[in-house]
Amino acid sequence: MKLLLLNPNTTESMTSLMAGAAQRVASPRTKIVATTAKIGFPYISSRVEAEIIASDILETIAEHHTQVDAVIISAFGDPGLIGARQLFDIPVIGVAEAAMLTACALGQRFSIVTFSDSLADWFRDGVLRAGLENRFTSIRLPSERFQSIETVQEELSESLVQLVEEAAYTDRADVAILAGGPLAGLATKISGRLPIPVVDPVPAAVVQAEGLVRLNPGIARAGGFARPPAKDTLGLPDSLSRRIEHTD
Repeated sequence: MKLLLLNPNTTESMTSLMAGAAQRVASPRTKIVATTAKIGFPYISSRVEAEIIASDILETIAEHHTQVDAVIISAFGDPGLIGARQLFDIPVIGVAEAAMLTACALGQRFSIVTFSDSLADWFRDGVLRAGLENRFTSIRLPSERFQSIETVQEELSESLVQLVEEAAYTDRADVAILAGGPLAGLATKISGRLPIPVVDPVPAAVVQAEGLVRLNPGIARAGGFARPPAKDTLGLPDSLSRRIEHTD
């Protein structure tokens, strides 16, 4: 099995971090193909940035979809997820949705713990899109700032432990999600210190993607996720244009 791990951020070190977290839970015969965005931002942290990068996500999937069994969009706000699911015939997993569904399998109520207040509104959008607002308790955010996106785990690990404790004891969350690509792999390092289960979104998405590939449920030929009818395009990248025009 081959999974495309698509990092919509432009930070190569974040791609390596997420790929490592993905490979640790992947089945022995699963290959993780990790890509980094060619354009955009060091990390996506707002609705407008997610909208800007969505077209590049679709282009990247169009370049790879015939060579992989499933795609993981590895930014917690799941940019481009709905459009990608409609356009391509393989499973497309968003790490935020995968993490939330996993949390719901572990408890009744979940909290999101992340590293920057700029992410909060965008992450709440994902909760609403998944229809899980009745099982969502809070977003917990650190009061201190971090110096570098590449060292945020080390800088804020103690604060993140405290935030999970607050989610458990104050917000009455049953499960916490450590949200954001720079936090990939942190859950395994701190889970033994925490009072509730904690979900790492990237591994959760890998497990879900492998399961869907093995399940082989078929493709949508009707309904809201059926591939749209062929349409002429102008100025789009070749691989994406062919997919939309049904000439691929």
